[in-house]
Amino acid sequence: MQRFASSTARCPACACPVPSGWGLCGRCLASAQPPLIARCAAAVDYGYPWDALIARFKFRGEPGWATVLAEPMLEQAMARGLLPSGVLLVPIPVTSRRLAERGYNQAWELTKVLQRRTGRAALADALVRVIDAPDQHRLPQAQRLNNLRGAFAAHPDHVPRLAGARVVLVDDVRTTGATLNSAAQALQQAGVADIAALVLARTPSD
Repeated sequence: MQRFASSTARCPACACPVPSGWGLCGRCLASAQPPLIARCAAAVDYGYPWDALIARFKFRGEPGWATVLAEPMLEQAMARGLLPSGVLLVPIPVTSRRLAERGYNQAWELTKVLQRRTGRAALADALVRVIDAPDQHRLPQAQRLNNLRGAFAAHPDHVPRLAGARVVLVDDVRTTGATLNSAAQALQQAGVADIAALVLARTPSD
């Protein structure tokens, strides 16, 4: 699998592919407001063979793929300095309906592998879903950007630990960034001092 994990140059803020030697992409440069997530790393592009593997991992009850899929994520995170000592790994939560259907949260499965490999702390339920919105992958881009506004909240039991913390959000795929940004808003409201993101794959649609 390593031969399919090419070292693509990416925007440091949204992880979209950019020409070698570039910094921020045009969209991030043109943004009127600084991003809530200033550093986002993606291990691979969402394409062959990763799209098929992610589908098996998420939709066909094969959580064991997390061990393989987390490897390029770890390499990318270490290369970009996203996992310093003291950082807290926080997975994006799935809806209660989706969790009941699958029996697991794919982001947490990836996070557990990263935790074992790095020794960094992780909180499975640092964030909770407060809105059971439709799945992002079923929606067009314009609706994705509004679908998850206010969808997440910091778990009340973990707010004291989150206050002042450095957090890395973990998810399987980034497309528009709506999911990560909504999660980042919830963490910011809980007093998190620094928010980065680590995803397995970045789609080209944004």
